[in-house]
Amino acid sequence: MAKRKAARSGNRQPEAIAMLIQDHQKVQKLFKQFEKTESEEERSRIVEEACADLTVHTQLEEQVFYPAVRRALEDAGLIDEAEVEHDVAKDLIEKLKGMKARNGEFSATFTVLSEYVLHHVEEEQNELFPAARKTDLDFNALAEEMKQRKKELREELGLDPEEGRAHSGPGRASRRAASARSAAR
Repeated sequence: MAKRKAARSGNRQPEAIAMLIQDHQKVQKLFKQFEKTESEEERSRIVEEACADLTVHTQLEEQVFYPAVRRALEDAGLIDEAEVEHDVAKDLIEKLKGMKARNGEFSATFTVLSEYVLHHVEEEQNELFPAARKTDLDFNALAEEMKQRKKELREELGLDPEEGRAHSGPGRASRRAASARSAAR
């Protein structure tokens, strides 16, 4: 109990929630960048990065955060809704993976994804996270588990474990980036 209170002292978010909010802010920034650019190459890069980040984020929530919060909450309705929203976002991400930036549906699909994710973020931050903070969750232990799993997920996707960029190791994101560079030549 002391650990939980220490993590919640003042107005500071528990680290587990702060990690998720940081992810939200990163993709929100990517959505804004997408709106401002007209370059097909830059739009493709932004979509690839946002989709990779969203993939890691949704898996992190589904595998670690949501199960912990589900066990702690009396009513799991907020988790159920969040998981359904994740399913729709994952379908849009899959659709984007097969599209080229010059495809007329590319921008529309990413715009719908961004609107959907922004709605989801608003609900998480205004409803789910406050409800989770009222529970007896050990947020310090949850944050440690989330950090480890996030690192593993980023590595599995071929992303730098700390950054939003693909690295040279094996992984789908790295291979897609290499393919895109080859196609551009």
